[in-house]
Amino acid sequence: MTEPAYPPPYRGRFAPTPSGPLHAGSLLTALASWLDAHAAAGAWLLRIDDLDIARCPPGQTDLILRQLEAHGLEWDATPVRESQHHDRYVQALESLQTAGCLYRCDCTRATLHRNGLHGPDGLVYDGRCRNRPAAAIGHHAALRLRSGEGRVNFDDGIQGCMAREIETEIGDFTVRRSDGIFGYQLACAVDEAEMHITHVVRGADLVGSTFSQHIVQKALGLTPPRYAHVPILLGMDGNKLSKQNHAAALDSATPGRNLYIALQQLHQHPDPALERETPKVILAWARAHWRADRIPRSATI
Repeated sequence: MTEPAYPPPYRGRFAPTPSGPLHAGSLLTALASWLDAHAAAGAWLLRIDDLDIARCPPGQTDLILRQLEAHGLEWDATPVRESQHHDRYVQALESLQTAGCLYRCDCTRATLHRNGLHGPDGLVYDGRCRNRPAAAIGHHAALRLRSGEGRVNFDDGIQGCMAREIETEIGDFTVRRSDGIFGYQLACAVDEAEMHITHVVRGADLVGSTFSQHIVQKALGLTPPRYAHVPILLGMDGNKLSKQNHAAALDSATPGRNLYIALQQLHQHPDPALERETPKVILAWARAHWRADRIPRSATI
């Protein structure tokens, strides 16, 4: 599959980490992203976030591709693998370093948990290494981005106006880990620009990442895409469905039912007869009737 000669004005993407198979929550996000792109006559791209190879067992990427294909969620260009584009992230780090935006940090995980501030999206780094002499910190330490001051805000396509105070609610975050692996916030921000992504539809558990990525994008002179965060699914135990929580793998033997349930969860009010249809029929109906404004304005379902 190749890129069209003249890319459409809407370019969306789905970016799974191949640490395990897709689950029902993954399908919900992928479906919302696919529908939003295709209802706008746009392109839907696929990126494999596989920078942390240790977390990505062999064969998982192929399994994810087969799961998407079984559900009719076809992508419009050759999938991009982050692990094949280290040069992008090296160049971005060099730009940030030249601009004086980075510093080394040797704080342990225990130190972060002991001294971090409690923000709306998790622990906020307290900046203890920000002004330490570089000579006092090893070269193999993590690299943090000086996030700056003020506020970051954006208009979310589902959740509405979102805002955070940089110093107390975001803080300085890692853009390269101490083991040399590039940070998610850096890689994701750079990839959106490299792939010319205009719209990102993803789970509400990544709202905090969106603020951090806005900071990276501003520091690198990149234009942020438009964001929309769909509610995440909770399991019977009240925890979010995730690979870390051992959510059951998506059953590719029942794609029509899976899509029908996901449309219900997205409040698209699918016709009950669709539950027995093929993915092709269901997706054609869903694309024609897509209403993003019906999606619940909440963090979880």
